[in-house]
Amino acid sequence: MSKPTTNHNLFKYFLTASEPQENETVQEIIAFMDEIPGGFLIYRADESEEIIYANKSLLRIFQCDTLEEFMEFTGKSFRGIVHPDDLADVEQSIQEQIADSQYDLDFVEYRIIRTDGEIRWIEDYGHYIHINSVGGIFYVFLLDTTDKKNRHLSEKQQLLQEKKQKEQKLQNLIEEYDKERKLINQEHLRRLEVIEGLSVNYDSILYADLDADRILPYRLSSRTELQFGRKFQPRQLSWYLSDYVNTWVHPEDRQLILRVSDPAYIRKKLATSKTYYTNYRVINGEELQYLQLRIVNVGSRDRISQVVMGYRKVDEEVQREMEQKQLYEEALNTANIAINAKNTFLSNMSHDMRTPLNAIFGYTTLARKHMADSQAVLDYLRKIDIASRQLLELIEKVLEISWSESNDTRITETECNLSDIVQDIHENLLPQAEEKNITFSVDSVGMTHCDIFGDQDKLRQLLTNLAANAITYTEYDGTVELIAEELEKFPNNFAVYQFVVKDNGIGISEDFLQRIYEPFEREKNTTFSGIHGSGLGLTIVKSIVDMMGGTIQIDSSPGKGSAFTVILRLRLQTHPLSCVNHTEDVFSSLLNKKILLVDDNMANLEIETEILQGMGFIVETAINGQAAVEKMELASPEDFDLILMDIQMPVMNGWEAARAIRRLPEPSVSHIPIIALSADAFDSDKQMSKESGMDAHLTKPIDIPLILETIARILQSRKGAV
Repeated sequence: MSKPTTNHNLFKYFLTASEPQENETVQEIIAFMDEIPGGFLIYRADESEEIIYANKSLLRIFQCDTLEEFMEFTGKSFRGIVHPDDLADVEQSIQEQIADSQYDLDFVEYRIIRTDGEIRWIEDYGHYIHINSVGGIFYVFLLDTTDKKNRHLSEKQQLLQEKKQKEQKLQNLIEEYDKERKLINQEHLRRLEVIEGLSVNYDSILYADLDADRILPYRLSSRTELQFGRKFQPRQLSWYLSDYVNTWVHPEDRQLILRVSDPAYIRKKLATSKTYYTNYRVINGEELQYLQLRIVNVGSRDRISQVVMGYRKVDEEVQREMEQKQLYEEALNTANIAINAKNTFLSNMSHDMRTPLNAIFGYTTLARKHMADSQAVLDYLRKIDIASRQLLELIEKVLEISWSESNDTRITETECNLSDIVQDIHENLLPQAEEKNITFSVDSVGMTHCDIFGDQDKLRQLLTNLAANAITYTEYDGTVELIAEELEKFPNNFAVYQFVVKDNGIGISEDFLQRIYEPFEREKNTTFSGIHGSGLGLTIVKSIVDMMGGTIQIDSSPGKGSAFTVILRLRLQTHPLSCVNHTEDVFSSLLNKKILLVDDNMANLEIETEILQGMGFIVETAINGQAAVEKMELASPEDFDLILMDIQMPVMNGWEAARAIRRLPEPSVSHIPIIALSADAFDSDKQMSKESGMDAHLTKPIDIPLILETIARILQSRKGAV
């Protein structure tokens, strides 16, 4: 039906009159509106909501004597009429109703505040019209409905009172019925106590006499009420149970309820316990609900006959139990998976660690037997070195995964060169590859900007693990390739790099790809096929990639090989150097540099001294941190160029010693470079070294290329700062 047209010429005439006070027709309109039994209001349908007209009845509703007083009180706006707490809802409701109404009508109910401060309720009947010469307006009829509301409230209170009276009457009927049954005795009081206790949580309470096969309702839910012809009408127990079960109980639980409600079963259960309960399901329409039936003995303990049955909903309890059970099962499953994985890991680790240990012990024994054959001894020492590195790799990977799981990880950016890192990895892993006659190559020609700010240790760790993993799982005479290339450079001194490690090894099965990053996991049959690994390398790789905000992708086929692709976004140095190994020129400057080596372990002190002297350094030693501080207190600026400091030492540890040296009064001594050389390898340990004033933190055993590079870098930076 189309919207009817309405002639609003009367309002148009009223609103557009140039001199309403002198216009007889307008005066008649105003007089008519003032006599309307109820408030009448006209206001503009724009943002101002300006009041154009209000009749006298509306002024009386607001307790205003004059139109001027009303306008001042409301601020000449419809907004000033409505209670502030109701305004937003009222305006929204009006707009929604007008939009949905074909007659532009609306009805709202809201509160007002009169001039005397009293809050009143208003019914608002509005109509929207548009007059070309005036614009959009609302004209509204308002009725004060406060008294009506109060009447409704009074009626509601009266209904509540009547309800309470009915409930009281009902209670009185129950009590009267109890009196008629002459059950007011000691046993009956005990029954009432039980009933009272059950009534707190149970919706329906029934009293049953097993000997008489009778059941009597005390309190009924809507469900149990249907099983009785009228309230408080006793029924035969067996009939009631049959009727209830067939009407409500889920088919799969019917036999259960019939069994636990059977008098013989009740007597058997209550002979050893005062109460028992059973959970079951009922069908209420299409809804499945869980209920609990509790049966309590309220009669003689010698002859069980009188019992109380309580029914209540236990949906939430059952749901919680089910959720807890599920969580428990999931946790148990997760724990079992972890235990199995770690058991497998320990078994693999036992095997993989015994292999290099056996080689170390065996070749050591052979070396002792062939001391006269220097060539044979050298060969045995080479093989011992390889086995030692394998054992160290296993230990380091266990530590690495421990760091990852302990959240003791930080990204520490320093100046480094990607080409140097790639070449160092190639140099370090080449002996491992040559043992299996594997062709191991690196390609970094695709990198334009090699000098970056990055976590050098973690980049080495990441790429070393990938390359070492590829070598491990590539058979003899295979190939492994490490490719580093720059994909894109951004104007804000960032670049995207891609690192690819490819091999033609054994490949990865589709099943294992789903859990390849899980700790302690290894491809099946790798141990039996002679391939040794901890099952930790790729877990560590994934952890580092995630920490650095990168991505990793795997492309693999069983028997054909694998390709691991890592993409990282790294910050460029503002003074880039060329993509070549630029540290070699610096190493020549390290000859005859004087180092104070601090370590409490005499074996370490002897080994490290010989290694450093073999590298061209002049070495002086101290057996703890306190001894090192004392030497520096007496030292002149030319006595030492660098300090290599162990951390865990008696008397004074390395961190304490570093702080003490930094506090020495002579600047040329207190500013000496200090490098931590420790078995403590956690990121928190490195942070402690930094906070104590050390320039770097290296881990044992000594990595000769790394220690040379670190010393050269620090000495060069100190030289440049002078």
